[in-house]
Amino acid sequence: MNKTARGLLVMMVIAVLAAAGWIAAGPYMAIHGIRQAIEEKNIQQLERHVDYPMLRSNVKAQIEDRMAREIGRRLGDQAVGGMASGVAGMLSDSAVDAMVSPAGIAVLLQGHALVQRASGNVDVEGGLTAGPKPYDPLKDAQTRFVSPSRFIATVKSADGKPVDFVFERQGLRWRLGNIVLPKSI
Repeated sequence: MNKTARGLLVMMVIAVLAAAGWIAAGPYMAIHGIRQAIEEKNIQQLERHVDYPMLRSNVKAQIEDRMAREIGRRLGDQAVGGMASGVAGMLSDSAVDAMVSPAGIAVLLQGHALVQRASGNVDVEGGLTAGPKPYDPLKDAQTRFVSPSRFIATVKSADGKPVDFVFERQGLRWRLGNIVLPKSI
């Protein structure tokens, strides 16, 4: 093997290792980006790390399924039929659109800030109240790769049920594309 071929081989190995390292670090960088955007209340920065159309579609499907099951359970599966899923679809559209949007997340963050302030959970700097402690939805998350293109960060809900934040790789970029809600909401 000549010197040029060896040099080319070394550069290719370095490039492959760098790409693999970037892909492996990607979900953690996305989680850090989400944390930073939430801390700074920067919705535009949050948009870089969240695939809103995919997230909206995935959360909507979960909510519709749960609503249809609940309507069917209460009114009887046979009598209601497709009406339950139609009603669930109409109700979930507005709920999901309000929840899973940059503006919806901003409202949720502000709402959390108000609860934190009311409960006294605030940072104090030099004896002065600096404001609510930033909310970190991914704090203490258990993380795992499901595949080279799928990563899950699992946290516990307020009642101790697991909530999965699903990140998917889009090229070299990782974005939040689904939040798998606990079995009973």
